Amino acid sequence: MARKPTPPGTPQSTGIGHVVDLVRDAVPPLHPAGVPFVLAPLGVALLGRRRKWVRRAGLVSAAACAAFFRHPHRVPPNRAGVAVAPADGEIALVDRAVPPAELGLGDAPLHRVSIFLSVLDVHVQRSPVAGTVEKVAYQAGQFLSADLADASEVNERNSMVLRTVDGHDVAVVQIAGLLARRIVCDAREGDKITIGDTYGLIRFGSRVDTYFPEGTTLLVERGQRTIGGETVLATLP
Repeated sequence: MARKPTPPGTPQSTGIGHVVDLVRDAVPPLHPAGVPFVLAPLGVALLGRRRKWVRRAGLVSAAACAAFFRHPHRVPPNRAGVAVAPADGEIALVDRAVPPAELGLGDAPLHRVSIFLSVLDVHVQRSPVAGTVEKVAYQAGQFLSADLADASEVNERNSMVLRTVDGHDVAVVQIAGLLARRIVCDAREGDKITIGDTYGLIRFGSRVDTYFPEGTTLLVERGQRTIGGETVLATLP
């Protein structure tokens, strides 16, 4: 993303300070959940610094983990009544499906958009809408490949229902994949969340499903790439 121009009259850093600002804008910060995964291989590199192959392996592993747990800044749209992508990735399904039973949203199929995250995608999850967290439910399960249709029903998952100010319920489901073994959800029932806010993370290859209320107009198609917190998936009733 291009650097934003500095407004007239704003104090500007020069020299090393300016370079630091440029690097800070270009390199995304690290999600807190990734800190141990970066520090561990760095420690290995430090302890094994006398052995070139150990040092290199540690540094490469630390860099790979830092890339995986990156947490880039995103700017959600300011349009009213829209829902944004909860994750970066590729849209694997645009269909109708019954939401997870543990959410208590009924057994009628709802509009669903599924986003598949490869290990190269940003793995933090962001709120698709602004609203109040009505329910958070964890369900143990299998670890099938997240791009399979059955993964929504049988894989380990963490589901959340958000109620907008207009009274619409939007459900977002974090689904573990073939390599994923840990779902992180920082949201709690009763929390107020703004559209695009980061609320969780899935470690290594996963999928995120979003269920929309009746009357929603979907604006995406299968195969599209999404940017979490920015790509508009749908307009709500």
